[in-house]
Amino acid sequence: MKLLLKFAIIIFSLNCFAQSKIDKMKDEVVKEGILLFKSEMASWYGSDILIEKIDRSKFGGYVSYTEEENTKCVFLSNDKVPQIIGMVTFDKTFDIKNAKTDLVERKPSEIESQLFELRTKSLEAISNDTIFKQYKNTNLNIVPIISKDSKKVYVLTGPTQNGVVLFGNDYLITFNRKENIDNIKKLHSSLIPVQYGGGDPDKKSVASMHSHLPEYSDIITATDICTTMLYQKFTEWESSYVMSKKYVSMWDCKKNDLIIMTIEAWEKISNQVDKK
Repeated sequence: MKLLLKFAIIIFSLNCFAQSKIDKMKDEVVKEGILLFKSEMASWYGSDILIEKIDRSKFGGYVSYTEEENTKCVFLSNDKVPQIIGMVTFDKTFDIKNAKTDLVERKPSEIESQLFELRTKSLEAISNDTIFKQYKNTNLNIVPIISKDSKKVYVLTGPTQNGVVLFGNDYLITFNRKENIDNIKKLHSSLIPVQYGGGDPDKKSVASMHSHLPEYSDIITATDICTTMLYQKFTEWESSYVMSKKYVSMWDCKKNDLIIMTIEAWEKISNQVDKK
């Protein structure tokens, strides 16, 4: 009896440890994915607004970043010492009606200067390092992020055509304290196009699904979450699934929430559904 009790305690402890590990992975990837999404949303809408309001001959690039509840997109000049020549601030709804535009030329803040430096060095790396690939009818989108503990840039592949969502062909560039590139990591093995109909109701699907090879991420990536959130309102997906050898990640497109379970738990649930 004592042996059985000890065995039960061990199993319970292992399950708790496994769940704790899953919860930690979930919290980290969701936080990063939403941060990426906010930056890309600000870049999407902010660029549309500012490109019509500034002198394009002065344009030297842009960066977007989150500040408390707001997300900002700033355009920088192409001067030797870049100046901010336009800024759009969005609240958490990203409703263009609530966006605030500021066209007063000013000196970049410290965070803006650092973000622009990361973007510039990433563009140089993309031009010179063969790890980066660019496919026809796509753009490489650069998303710099600075936190208390790290400086990094995500590179995502975006489509230039309607009716397709692109997962994969994404990269993570990490920087050291001196803002020099420390490492470049490929996040997926290839480009994964997912067709969603482009407005054709007969081609609509309720979910997307792709898989990760063992040498890449065991769970959904921050870039996967970002991409799904950017396009879910167009695709009308209810869920997005990412399968790996160890885990199944399920993104709820309506609740913007993530569930991660082991592949063993997923198979048990699938078998029970098949029996009904």
